[in-house]
Amino acid sequence: MMRKLRTGIPAAVGLLILILDTKTALVGASRGLELCLRTVIPSLLPFFVLSILLTSATVGENIPFLRPLGRLLGIAKGTESLLLVGMLGGYPAGAQCVAQAYRDGAVSKRNAQQMLAFCNLAGPAFLFGIIAGKFTASSTVWALWGIHLLSAFLVALLLPGRSSAAAVLTPGKPMTLADALQRSLRIMAGVCGWIILFRVIITFLELWLLWLLPVPVQVAITGFLELSNGCCDLQRINNEGLRFVLCSAMLAFGGMCVCMQTASVTDGLNLKQYYIGKVLQTLLCVLLSSILAAKSVGFPVLLWIVLLIVIAVTVKFLHKKQKRCSISPLVGV
Repeated sequence: MMRKLRTGIPAAVGLLILILDTKTALVGASRGLELCLRTVIPSLLPFFVLSILLTSATVGENIPFLRPLGRLLGIAKGTESLLLVGMLGGYPAGAQCVAQAYRDGAVSKRNAQQMLAFCNLAGPAFLFGIIAGKFTASSTVWALWGIHLLSAFLVALLLPGRSSAAAVLTPGKPMTLADALQRSLRIMAGVCGWIILFRVIITFLELWLLWLLPVPVQVAITGFLELSNGCCDLQRINNEGLRFVLCSAMLAFGGMCVCMQTASVTDGLNLKQYYIGKVLQTLLCVLLSSILAAKSVGFPVLLWIVLLIVIAVTVKFLHKKQKRCSISPLVGV
């Protein structure tokens, strides 16, 4: 009953808002549709097709050069190809493949939930299709991708629950170009649907609240709600160093929209570890990117110290909690 109320009441309130202010809703939907047609689809669709072709040819295959990385990150032996999907497939392809491996019995539930924390990342399609045009130097997007991957690997090292067990992923049949295009179009439709929905929400927020806030805060709120809209607004920030740090943070978290997409493809898995991993990755990205852009951003050393302390305390707490959980069955608690 409570779950129905949690869904029904916000839906009823949202419907009432749409009825009372249809004009704003139409403006938001039109902006979202324009963003999809002019920027998102032309930028992402070719990358989606090629990424799907590549990942379909590698899932389940033995990839020797990834095994040292898999061993370092503590993932189950035989699941290294999931790392490749997570790095190249983009949100939420990594989460979808990890969840499918769990449903197929290839990895345990515990291992799958742990892998979700660092195997669901922004892909090169989004980075080079959308982000590259927001900075003057072409090397900036490579730096963002490097920080994004490094922070994800650090999350894997910092979180408890690493596995040394073996797993067996069944190799799939490589997709044809036509199959990859059809799947890309389905994914693109879902991405555009979420963008339009969140663009409507953001338009109402702009009308009621966001106009009161500084531009960087407006962009941050937009990006942490829906990644594509936030990243397309990055050029509103004049300071390129601040733009770099904020972009890195938004890419790491992915936005509430990506969280919902991830939840929709991971039925049966608890996403608590995923959310913890995303928060940790966001903090690490802010730390690493602000150090890299220190001259132009001017972040105080105190901020770096605070971030390090928060990260250290969080990791210590998680490991302590994991230790208690592993000991309790032995003492009959």
